[in-house]
Amino acid sequence: MDRSFDSLVAAAEAASVDGWDFSALEGRATEQRPSWGYQRLLGERLAGASAALDVQTGGGEVLAGAGAENFPRTMVATEGWPPNAARATRLLHPLGAALVAVPEDVPLPFADGAFDLVTSRHPARVDFPEIARVLAPGGTYFAQHVGGRTNVELSAFFLGPFEVPTVRDPEVEAERARAAGLEVVQCRNERLRLEFFDVGAVVWFLRKVIWTVPDFSVERYRERLRDLHELIEREGVFVSTMSRTLFEARRPTAA
Repeated sequence: MDRSFDSLVAAAEAASVDGWDFSALEGRATEQRPSWGYQRLLGERLAGASAALDVQTGGGEVLAGAGAENFPRTMVATEGWPPNAARATRLLHPLGAALVAVPEDVPLPFADGAFDLVTSRHPARVDFPEIARVLAPGGTYFAQHVGGRTNVELSAFFLGPFEVPTVRDPEVEAERARAAGLEVVQCRNERLRLEFFDVGAVVWFLRKVIWTVPDFSVERYRERLRDLHELIEREGVFVSTMSRTLFEARRPTAA
């Protein structure tokens, strides 16, 4: 692979970032995984459900990887970004799951109490009142969230010092869930190491995970990218920190 700055950046700028598959970074970046194994746990939860909803499914890769043999009779997923919605439709429909294209910032288009299980991996926005509404009494919300202060080192490299929002902090999310009428079963957080081995991997990542540097473009940040390239060439790696929260809450059973 040509490791010149211009070649790495140009290739990353031209690469597809559809879906939620990070295999393009194999050998070029490493992410420490949470200890709990969300996809395996998701499959177990789906196998015990009668009607399940996967919110903000991305390209459907995580849901599909949980095993179609575990899908309940009613298996629905939502996604708001059109390229991902199209990708998820192609992947999930043959497995027996329906994909509903719906923006993440509008109410869920389902009846009250329609699902006994709602799941999500890395939702961009968590609407606890809507989750509580579509859960049946006794139903469960089971998810892996991006935790607070995720990738603050990478963000700060481009943006400079900034005030980190607290909305993703586990304690804050737990309080928001309780305010929506849910009982928090577990809210378990781990901080994990993320390593980048070339500047092209960073460009691809920032194009895909757009909230890390919200105004990112290669043109806007070319000089800072060059600084990052020189840092990685000198030190061999750029290290950032991820945060993941395993979140489970239950809608109380009606009296």
